[in-house]
Amino acid sequence: MQDTVKSNLLQIQEDIAPYRPNIIAVTKYFDRNAIVAAYEAGLRNFGESRAVEAVEKIMQLPDYVRENSSFHFIGHLQGNKVKKVVKYFDFIHSVDSLKLAAHISQEAKKLGKIQKILLQLNNAGEVQKFGYSKEALFKDFPDILKLENVKIVGLMNMTPLGAGDDFIEKLFLDAADTKKLLEKTFNCKMNELSMGMSQDYQIAARCGATMLRIGRKLFS
Repeated sequence: MQDTVKSNLLQIQEDIAPYRPNIIAVTKYFDRNAIVAAYEAGLRNFGESRAVEAVEKIMQLPDYVRENSSFHFIGHLQGNKVKKVVKYFDFIHSVDSLKLAAHISQEAKKLGKIQKILLQLNNAGEVQKFGYSKEALFKDFPDILKLENVKIVGLMNMTPLGAGDDFIEKLFLDAADTKKLLEKTFNCKMNELSMGMSQDYQIAARCGATMLRIGRKLFS
């Protein structure tokens, strides 16, 4: 598998040149051996969306992989999984409410940790998906900023399945603009823009993504 990942990674890097966002290897459908293969291919960021299974995989990893990698929780986070996710993950990409952010802050405080979070923006208005509307995001943002044990490092964005390239580009550019407006409005700095997956990572890179969440394209 290592050779496959190396080859696919080189192709992805060519596809997005000259842009150089961090590539998060989404391993939620793959076992710990896939994480090790991706690590040996040069990747250090890994994305998971199911808390219990993810923690089991992380604990089974060789020490050198676990200790030198960053783990990103990218799925919808339920309240009863917050404690587990805060303990094992460096970034949480899917924060979509003040209540959830406050819960994360509480659990991080118990661990003496500042949890890095991204706020999920649902600018396509998909009712079946989680994430903030822009109006709700601007409403909650200042209160989340005040939480002691979380740090807002950026926004996360997803596009609708089957959307055309022009619409995807519009959503990604809007997410980038929303990030800039939040920074200006609330006098803060966010370094990350997590957007783009296997089907649209090239568009995301052009539109300013700093993190691409790629699974199938890397491992298949």
